[in-house]
Amino acid sequence: MTLPAARLVVLALATIAISACVSETVRSVDMTPPQQATDSVPEGLLLDVGVGVFAANVPDDYDVQIEQNISPEIRRAEGNFIAYTLKNMLQSTGNWGAVRVVPRPTNAVDVLVGGTILNSDGARLQLEVTVMDASGSEWFKRKYESLSSKYAYDPSVPRDIDPFQSIYKQISDDMQAYRANFTEADVTRIRTIAEMVFARDFAPDAFASYVDSNKKGQITIKRLPAPDDPMLARIQKVREREYVFVDTLDEYFAEYQRTMYPPYQGWRQASYEEAISYRQLQAQARARAIAGTVALIGGIAAQASDNSTTQTAGTLGIIAGAMTIKSAFAKRAEAKIHSEVLQELGASAEADISPHSIELENETVRLTGTVDAQYSELRRILRRIYYQELGLALPEALPEIVTETATPTPAEPASVEPVAGS
Repeated sequence: MTLPAARLVVLALATIAISACVSETVRSVDMTPPQQATDSVPEGLLLDVGVGVFAANVPDDYDVQIEQNISPEIRRAEGNFIAYTLKNMLQSTGNWGAVRVVPRPTNAVDVLVGGTILNSDGARLQLEVTVMDASGSEWFKRKYESLSSKYAYDPSVPRDIDPFQSIYKQISDDMQAYRANFTEADVTRIRTIAEMVFARDFAPDAFASYVDSNKKGQITIKRLPAPDDPMLARIQKVREREYVFVDTLDEYFAEYQRTMYPPYQGWRQASYEEAISYRQLQAQARARAIAGTVALIGGIAAQASDNSTTQTAGTLGIIAGAMTIKSAFAKRAEAKIHSEVLQELGASAEADISPHSIELENETVRLTGTVDAQYSELRRILRRIYYQELGLALPEALPEIVTETATPTPAEPASVEPVAGS
């Protein structure tokens, strides 16, 4: 056998041997608490946080969904689940004021957290998270990844310890590290901007001149209304009403998570082994395909030799290469089975939102539709009440100020129904 052909055969055998080995990463359950502020922060200096529902990031192409093992139903459900889990983590630190899950970006909070699900199964969670404050300043935009342990699904692990606890803790720690650099003046400025931008959102004619924004979307205060300004007092009442509704929604997200947890945890536990096997089989298939190709090339090269022994080795190399490539196809077929199992496991995890009733100005209204649609309808009602209180005609169109820190789900039509007896 010629030296080059011999090297090719050795390389093929080495690659096949490597592909047969499966490495296993040792993982543990992270139960360490997130960082907390070292000094007690006065309540007036605590920033309120809104955690937006995470974008599901589901490809439109069905074949791509299958290839990436994405179940649209479970991804949409995860958008709510992840947001509420992160909200609980931030709230547990005591580093922030009110922490709420919001169905879309809103000017009612001081800090807004938005995110996109990049990958999610029982073995790995990947998120892209953006954090901005009311001034339009981006704190950071980062990608996070966490690998779960099979022990994370053991019944002995407390329910409030998520298999991907480390990813939520890291986001919380990063936010606290950024917040630690603020002075009291910085916090006061952010809170004031949040209030003024909210006012501008509801009454642009009255409050647009109080703030200014540049091409980058960063907002500054030009002037402030008097502390006893009656229009500002009404805006503050409107803001409190919005908080009431968002807190009502928080009960929905809590119930949603409680209802979703058993089947979702079951799906993650079942898909843990499936996801790992799927990735290992894909890697093995690629390695074997490469090894088979190398063996084929070596065999063909050996066939050109005048030496009968080399020719025989070449024939054996061709056969070995063909068999290896065949095994690669078999591995891909096996991986496809695991992929299909992942799709089946994630077929049922979404619940419908029930209508919410809320008291507004001695009137009980029932909001129906999706969470996002109900939130939009509430804001329209609050605008109407605000202008009625001032005795002004409601403008035909009032544009909403929407930031780009989260991708809201397209709203479905919402309706408002009077509640019987109200």
